Amino acid sequence: MLLGHAVPNGAGLAHRPTAVTSLRAAASSREETPHDEKYCLDLVRSRDYEGFLCSLLLPAAARRSSLALRAFNVELAQVKDSVSQKTAGLMRMQFWKNAVEDIFRDGPPAQPVATELWRAVKKHGLTKRWLMRIIAEREKDMEDKAYRSLQELESYSENTQSSLLYLLLECLGVRDIQADHAASHVGKAQGIVTCLRATPYHSRRRKVYLPMDICMLHGASQEDFIRGSGEQRVRDVVYDVASQAHVHLQHARSFGKNVPATATPAFLYTVALEDYLQRVRKVHFDAFHPSLQKRNPLLPVHLYLRSWRTTF
Repeated sequence: MLLGHAVPNGAGLAHRPTAVTSLRAAASSREETPHDEKYCLDLVRSRDYEGFLCSLLLPAAARRSSLALRAFNVELAQVKDSVSQKTAGLMRMQFWKNAVEDIFRDGPPAQPVATELWRAVKKHGLTKRWLMRIIAEREKDMEDKAYRSLQELESYSENTQSSLLYLLLECLGVRDIQADHAASHVGKAQGIVTCLRATPYHSRRRKVYLPMDICMLHGASQEDFIRGSGEQRVRDVVYDVASQAHVHLQHARSFGKNVPATATPAFLYTVALEDYLQRVRKVHFDAFHPSLQKRNPLLPVHLYLRSWRTTF
């Protein structure tokens, strides 16, 4: 029997590091390698182009950490579309819960995004609660149902996009209640606009996530969206949802005078939100208009110009 030979206390263990020590050593050896940073940069560039541009325009001290946070967000966001069974998605979410716990124990798993996130946490003292809240909300979203109300979409946006902005503010060294209020509203606007922008993509997959209460108010059915209808009732739904995003942008700006200038780079994404809202208005709130499926080639210029201002 394998257990028949007792091992003296401590014998055979002195030369074998513990699992935690191994993880820490591995993480330390990876800290200076460029592979993890490039992995995050490429992932964000391909899956969150506007976020990629915004990260490049941040102060140098926050740039790499911003890309790590956005890569983390992308990893979670793409779970829903990349698995065929909910169970597999939940397992992936559990991996990230464990990864965050390990990061705060200074022993991240050997995964590029986790390693970069660990570096960001160490450098800026990021708040664990915001990271876990993003995971928890993405996990709830695995239910794959339409939002029952506009308020439910706003809550989802607060727990995901706003939480990400709170972390970006920490990367910039900003811990300010007024900046947090602005971030809350910008995050809600971003979540709403993201839902609108993704409507054609989801419709092609016979999915509709726009708030059910707004759809019912205007008599728009799921089939109307799946067909890509440009009928007035569909446009009315888009108008109402887009208007709420605009309201949140206005509320965010109402805090502008009291927000530290060092916080404004975190809100560069408002340029991309404004761009979409203006373009959807020009096509009379037809979310399926072909022009909305193309990137605005001037967006990088607009972002660069805004980066020189201390307002958002």
